[in-house]
Amino acid sequence: MLMWLKIIVLILFLAIIASLSSALFTMIKNNGQSNKTVNALTLRVALSIITFVLLIVGYAMGWIQPHGLVPM
Repeated sequence: MLMWLKIIVLILFLAIIASLSSALFTMIKNNGQSNKTVNALTLRVALSIITFVLLIVGYAMGWIQPHGLVPM
């Protein structure tokens, strides 16, 4: 797996966690009175789709190879 692909996936995962945390914070703070929670969750879904597509493209291009949990 290329190093830059690892870094991009890590950044996307951190952004997903940050977006999810933001949605939780605004949901608790505003009691669902604003659209900030919906916007944060929409961003999280979009980032998740981007991550999934990036992994699929990386596999199709041969940049990453699947492996088992137990080394042979």
